[in-house]
Order: sequence, then C-alpha cells, then structure tokens
Amino acid sequence: MMKRFIGKTVVVTGAGRGIGFGIAERFAEEGANLVVADRDPKVEEAGEKLKKSFGVGALAVECDVTNKAQVESLYERAAAQFGTIDVSVQNAGVITIAQLESLTEKDWNFVMAVNSTGVFLCCQAAARYMIKQRSGRLINSSSAQGRQGFIYTPHYAASKFAVIGMTQSLAKELAPHGITVNAICPGIIETDMWAYNDEHWGKLLGNYKPGELMKEWIQGVPLKRGGNAKDIAGLVSFLASDDASYITGQAVNVDGGLVMS
Repeated sequence: MMKRFIGKTVVVTGAGRGIGFGIAERFAEEGANLVVADRDPKVEEAGEKLKKSFGVGALAVECDVTNKAQVESLYERAAAQFGTIDVSVQNAGVITIAQLESLTEKDWNFVMAVNSTGVFLCCQAAARYMIKQRSGRLINSSSAQGRQGFIYTPHYAASKFAVIGMTQSLAKELAPHGITVNAICPGIIETDMWAYNDEHWGKLLGNYKPGELMKEWIQGVPLKRGGNAKDIAGLVSFLASDDASYITGQAVNVDGGLVMS
C-alpha cells in the first residue's frame, strides 16, 4: 500500500472501535501519526494496537466531543506531540430510535450534541492549527440520513443534515486558508451501531428476529451487501490525500448505491 501520509498527523474521533478504528487503521497503514479519541477509556487499547501493528506514532485520548474544554485539550495534545494537525476526521456519533410520542428531549439533545455540536467543536479546534499552517483536511461524518430522513429517528436525521450544511459553510470560509472540508455519508455498515439499529427498528417495524431486518434492507442495496469499516476508510483516506486537493464542500455517499443523489 502507498504510504501517502508519512509525517502527517491525523486525528480521528470515535476511534475506539468500529468505523473510527477502521479509519485510524487505514491512516496507520499509510504511515500517519495517529491521535485516536473516544469517550470510552478503552481507546487506550486502540492506540496501543496501532503502535504495535504499524510502528507509527499513536496518541490515545479519552475525550467527550460535546465538552469544549476536552476537545481543545485533545488538539493541544496532538499538536504538542506531533507538531502539526494535518487531517481531522469527525467520526464520533450516536443514535437512538423511538416513536415520536416516546422520543424524549433528553435523547434529542444527546444525539444533536454528539453528532452536530461535537463536529462543530472539533472543526473549530482543528481549524485554528490548520489556518496557521495554511493547509489541512476536515472530514465530517454525516449519514445516508443526512440525505433522506428515516422513520423513528428525526433527531438523528436532523443531526446528520446539520453536518452537511456545516460542511458546506466551513468549506467556503476555510478555502482561502488552504483547508478543504468534506463530509461522508455511510449507508448500512456492519458495526455495533447497526446491530442496535437492527434490533430496535426491527421491534418497531414488525417484530423481526435479530439480523432479519438488516438482511432485508441489504437486498435493497444495488451492490447486495452491507458495507464495512474498510469501505469507509478508503473514501476518507482519499479525501485526505493530495488527489482530493480540488474537492471541498462535498458530501459523498458510501452506501453501495442505496442513495443516489
């Protein structure tokens, strides 16, 4: 594999497992110094695994992306250890599923805080360093639900639509500083979150047994399979590379053709 990111520093939030760890792993394969952040203390294990497997610099930071002080500390530590912040991937995300009458304000605020406010805080903190460098890549995680809202998740859809709007706005503001800002829109990806989705949507949509609903939905994907972390990581690494230097303000679907827009 080409090592396009030797000497570069990449921050990935929500990197303790799943898509986030897959993204971090791809950058490690390509030689980057990694800063992996997650609110789960087990993120330390992710950092150690990257060090041992790829021999790269890796800093693990326990961080709640809804906490401004913790986010600012994350980027301060990243810059102090590695000198630059070249790529920041705002991947941390959560979902809850409920009928409208049962959806609480607490759940609404929680999902919006992590998925939208967390992206804003990380972009704001990372951009301070990138503006000084006059270069950088901000890559934000939206969703297929940033394109089209789905039943029983109005708060999640709202949070992911917000990410796309934020991405477009920041792309225009930061372009004069040599910074590109793009979003990714994953579809059905085989992760712990999708196991949760399968279970909870399955109960609300017809008492499906575990695995049945996801299997049914995958049949509606033109490529006839669910995605995985490597599928997402490939797109993210491209958007972070020099090959994508003329791409900004875009939201790119990575969903096997599920949403074509």
